[in-house]
Amino acid sequence: MATNHPLRASRIHLALAALALLVLWVVLCRHLGGEWSVNEQYSYGWFVPFFAAFLFWLRWEDRPAADAARLQAPNSKLQKRQIRGIAIGIAILALVVLFPVRLFEVANPDWRPLGWMHASAAIAITFVVIYFAGGWAWVKHFSFPVCFFLVAVPWISAVEQPIVQGLMRLAAAVATEAITLCGIPAQLEGSLIRVSTGIVGVNEACSGVRSLQTSLMIGLLFGELKRFSVARRIALLLGAVTLALLANFGRAFLLVWIAATRGISAVGEWHDLAGYAIVALVFLGSLGLSVLLGRRREVEITNYEVGNKTEETAARVEESVRRFLLPTSCFLLPLLWFIAIEVSVEAWYRAHEKDLVVKEGWMVRAPEKAPGFRELKIDEQVRQTLRFDEGREVLWKSDAPSPGLAPTTNYLFFFRWNAGAASVVRARAHRPDICLPSAGWTLVADRGTKIYNGSGTIRIAARHVVFRQTQGTAVAHTFFCLEEDKIHSNEARPDLELAEGVQPGWSLAARTRVVRNGIRNLGQQVLEAIVINSTPVGDAEAEARFEELVRVVVESRK
Repeated sequence: MATNHPLRASRIHLALAALALLVLWVVLCRHLGGEWSVNEQYSYGWFVPFFAAFLFWLRWEDRPAADAARLQAPNSKLQKRQIRGIAIGIAILALVVLFPVRLFEVANPDWRPLGWMHASAAIAITFVVIYFAGGWAWVKHFSFPVCFFLVAVPWISAVEQPIVQGLMRLAAAVATEAITLCGIPAQLEGSLIRVSTGIVGVNEACSGVRSLQTSLMIGLLFGELKRFSVARRIALLLGAVTLALLANFGRAFLLVWIAATRGISAVGEWHDLAGYAIVALVFLGSLGLSVLLGRRREVEITNYEVGNKTEETAARVEESVRRFLLPTSCFLLPLLWFIAIEVSVEAWYRAHEKDLVVKEGWMVRAPEKAPGFRELKIDEQVRQTLRFDEGREVLWKSDAPSPGLAPTTNYLFFFRWNAGAASVVRARAHRPDICLPSAGWTLVADRGTKIYNGSGTIRIAARHVVFRQTQGTAVAHTFFCLEEDKIHSNEARPDLELAEGVQPGWSLAARTRVVRNGIRNLGQQVLEAIVINSTPVGDAEAEARFEELVRVVVESRK
């Protein structure tokens, strides 16, 4: 009985540690899941936790004995205390950091440095638990499956954007040269390729670094499954990345060739299929390369005799379990701390959300029967910037405002962010006073915000801004509406103020302010309409047309 009691207690501690780690990683995955859901570039992230758990289980099958040799060495007692003190200090630091990280994450769920801080804290705590379970031997043994999770953490924009822009320009250059060699005239204009039928954006032919990141995940996964040496893992990783880049160049060439021979509209029919083909090619190519490297590698025998129930193995397992004998508080307190963090963060924001007024929800129904109606593909860069849950861009023609004038061209944009999906400032990043000047339009007048009546009880507030084409006579009347699902009845929301021509602030001060004021995204949406005519149209006429449009396309969200 005396022997079984400590083992039973240690198993209880192991269960508490496992539960605490489960809560820790579930919270992290829930936070990153927002990016995985709205950003196709990181959609593979949903599979990574399961891959990491599977790799951990495979490592558990051949885990080494607990690192007991160090404990039997001279002065090992002092050394043991020092190392344990360092490990506990790292764990405490990581636990403390988690609170401000979670506080900022709720108000800034799309701020990528927070994801890396959160993941680093989770990994540090996990390694400390593994150390107390099996010593440094276990830390080294399980380091790959634990760190493998990092492939699902979105890259920081300062790192990602130069790579994305570089790949886009390179893919455009390669596709232009290749299509020209095939006898089809093409001209490179930055990351755009001009062919006889129009202009193809390379973002339509090469979706950022999506396939590159997927190839990194696949290469690391196969390298671990095969238990390759470091050199062979690097070779497999380079091979997977090379396949991804070559496939992207091939995809760009294919879509430009389709645009030149079948028209720009045909590109959309092949875009997604070509993207899926790249992922399949990288997967099959990496699998074949791993088989090839596996056949040529020297046989390495690493046998820990986990399955042998010998007395020696039993003694090692028992000693491993005994080393996990720490006070119950060492495992119970972190679990309670994780729960306290979530409760405290939720309480902080709810305390600032008293007396909220629920707005009448509405949605946009595009006028699909209007003359010249067509769906526009949302630019990949716009998707990356806005990270919306729902989005749509449409174009159609309408009658001339008066006899003798040309028909009006109408653009309609609708974006929606569900509660918690992104920070409240995302919706401010696609505004006429920001986007149109970069497209060759000059701001003429800001007519301010007015209330426009829709069908039934729907009322929307939209900002009316007028632009004139810099190189031409066309005039654009733009209407921008930003509305939240829930608002304060008597409290100003400076985070939603639309300062003229100012890009939303992504500074540390701005992000700290929304945390300090307890502002988080409770659901919001944007309606943006642009009415373009080749000759000037009066403000009253433009506003009357917009109000008519609101009655037609805006309906209650039930």
